[in-house]
Amino acid sequence: MQVHSVGIDLGKTSFYLVALGDNGKVLLKKKFTQKQLISFTANMQTSLIGMEACSGAHFLGRVLRAQGHDVKLIPAQFVKPFVKSNKNDFLDAEAIAEAVGRQNMRFVPIKTDDQLDLQALHRVRDRLIARRTSVINQLRAFLLERGLVFAKSPAKLRERMPEILENAEEDLTPRMRNLLALLWNEWKDLEQQVVDLNHEVELIASSDAACLRLRQIPGIGPLVANRDRGFDRQRCCVPQGARVRRLDGAGAETVLDRWQGQALRDQ
Repeated sequence: MQVHSVGIDLGKTSFYLVALGDNGKVLLKKKFTQKQLISFTANMQTSLIGMEACSGAHFLGRVLRAQGHDVKLIPAQFVKPFVKSNKNDFLDAEAIAEAVGRQNMRFVPIKTDDQLDLQALHRVRDRLIARRTSVINQLRAFLLERGLVFAKSPAKLRERMPEILENAEEDLTPRMRNLLALLWNEWKDLEQQVVDLNHEVELIASSDAACLRLRQIPGIGPLVANRDRGFDRQRCCVPQGARVRRLDGAGAETVLDRWQGQALRDQ
């Protein structure tokens, strides 16, 4: 049988493969574990294989490419229009096989190990910053209930925390004082972890040739340059304060004052 395209729907433990012929008919449907899938594709004729760009896709994409297959990763939102009838894993794999054969389809580049490491570094850093913000907000809320108000800047609260915990005259119960001490220690630990990751980002951005070129653009610092290297190379890199235009759902033009998220903050 002549296989035109193959779609693989990825799961945590199960992988669903559907092969389509030149006429679009389903030639093969199989369910595998990861090891079974790799063994099957190693003995399969070289084919055009599509997968959704999700967790595990980059590893499997590199393995299949090493076997000689032409591997393409598709954003999930571009696969959805090809799903027929009620959604299930085999129908998802069939939709991927149909979408990957389209000439005008948009694909995601398969990331290298270095790019995945950088991506993980930024995601861990973002999570730590969000957790640090949550700890600070909880501290403020607890202290506000005890009549202690601080300026908006976290620096003001950081300066006062040792004094609050050591001052026996503050209207704090022993239980609340212990909880505040726990949160204060957590804040300091998170702060140190963020500083360590910032230092690692700075080292990478100072030694990578592509990052050094990006940093020559006004408004681009080590964080943004490093992030652009770890994420999709097609992603736009926008200087801080730049005005970005895009269309909303109704087709009206919307102006964004900065890139979405924290990517433009080199802190």
